[in-house]
Amino acid sequence: MDVFGNLWMGFGVAVSWLNLLYAFIGVLLGTLIGVLPGVGPVATIAVLLPITFNLPPVPALIMLAGIYYGSQYGGSTTSILVNIPGEAASVVTCLDGYQMARQGRAGPALAVSALGSFFAGCVATLVIAVAAPPLAEVALKFGPSEYFSLMVFGLIGATVLASGSLIKAIAMVLLGLLLGLIGTDVNSGVLRFTFDIPELSDGIGFVVVAMGMFGIAEIVANLEHKGAREVFTGKVTNLFPTKEDFKRAWAPVLRGTALGSCLGILPGGGALLSSFAAYSVEKKVSKHPEQFGKGAIEGVAGPESANNAGAQTSFIPMLTLGIPSNPVMALMIGALMIQGIAPGPQVMTEKPELFWGLIASMWVGNLMLVVLNLPLIGMWVKLLSVPYRYLYPSILVFMAIGVFSLSNNPFDVLIMAIFGVFGYICVKLECEPAPMILGFILGPLMEENLRRAMLLSRGDPLVFFQKPISAAFLAASLFLLVIIALPAIRKKREAAFVEQQA
Repeated sequence: MDVFGNLWMGFGVAVSWLNLLYAFIGVLLGTLIGVLPGVGPVATIAVLLPITFNLPPVPALIMLAGIYYGSQYGGSTTSILVNIPGEAASVVTCLDGYQMARQGRAGPALAVSALGSFFAGCVATLVIAVAAPPLAEVALKFGPSEYFSLMVFGLIGATVLASGSLIKAIAMVLLGLLLGLIGTDVNSGVLRFTFDIPELSDGIGFVVVAMGMFGIAEIVANLEHKGAREVFTGKVTNLFPTKEDFKRAWAPVLRGTALGSCLGILPGGGALLSSFAAYSVEKKVSKHPEQFGKGAIEGVAGPESANNAGAQTSFIPMLTLGIPSNPVMALMIGALMIQGIAPGPQVMTEKPELFWGLIASMWVGNLMLVVLNLPLIGMWVKLLSVPYRYLYPSILVFMAIGVFSLSNNPFDVLIMAIFGVFGYICVKLECEPAPMILGFILGPLMEENLRRAMLLSRGDPLVFFQKPISAAFLAASLFLLVIIALPAIRKKREAAFVEQQA
């Protein structure tokens, strides 16, 4: 069956009343948490993971996906109206979007943002539909050594592209790998790292770790910020952009879509990297770079298109290879595992209704977002005035209830609280939790494929270098590490030389 036949089947799945309902819930929640600064899609999806236990796989994943790409739409609203990014990928939208609002042009800024995101989302979904099947076919030929090397490459890529110290990022990955090993060894049945605590014999639940590291830690960190939020524009008028706005915005939208579609596939890429890259490109190619930061519509159109395209194409490695390219995709893999579905290329062949239904739902969701966002701008403006002290206690209560409902075990709530404290410490030490979560997800899978490869090669470690695909991934991993490590080494040498001269 060709791509269009598969998409037709996918639309048949996506437009069922149940899937439409959960797509609507997902994009509405996504917009809501995008509008509210400090919550974010990672924390929201982590909080909602327990709900997916009682849902069929297709509606559950459609809802979680809608939350992710919906948050990219919502994040632009608070960036433009309040000058506070509701979502990390909307940081650069503040630069020109808020200036447009100050000039009385909040309407065109919001409209261009929504329409650019819609176009980018549609194109990115088409990219997924075209690129995913051949990539999945290649992945079906992977053996244990290739999968192990691919996972190493994914972790290194996420580490390299993470902000902050490389050493801290690597340490967090290693910590995640170790946490993933807690529990009973599948091969020998021996308990590992449980410290004689019976509740740890089955390992630490992914949902518990994710809700602690992202949910509680995010809430506590945001409670420190006591700055008042002032909505600059109480009533948004003249939503439809002028002919001049369209003329200046269409090329940045195309460039942002292309850039986001490519960068979203990279490990550690996604919406955040895409939006920053798009803003840099627009500023370089513009004939009037001096207007950037002062209300240039290109500075809104390019990044907003890029972050939505990047958000959606980041599903490609998750759906085809079972490799998460960012923390949200790690949570999506966790949702697949909760449903008893092994992530990887076999999803497309064994669960075609899930694979193509999820892809088709992205078109439906993007259309819903355009219809929702522009008419509801007045409501989002009012929502921005709600004090955070009323929001966070209720979120914490729902998190505790959700974790307890997983296995009716209060020990899970305690573990979530411990990881919440640890996550907050990581925030203060500027250690990103995302690499740790990726390591936690991939650790057991890496161990399984490492053992299989060593068994098949009779204990010969050279098997990882003898197979071309495996060797290529390991070489690419080493190349990425060298690229990021060289500037740091050079700076240390220069500093040492200056000290010696002094």
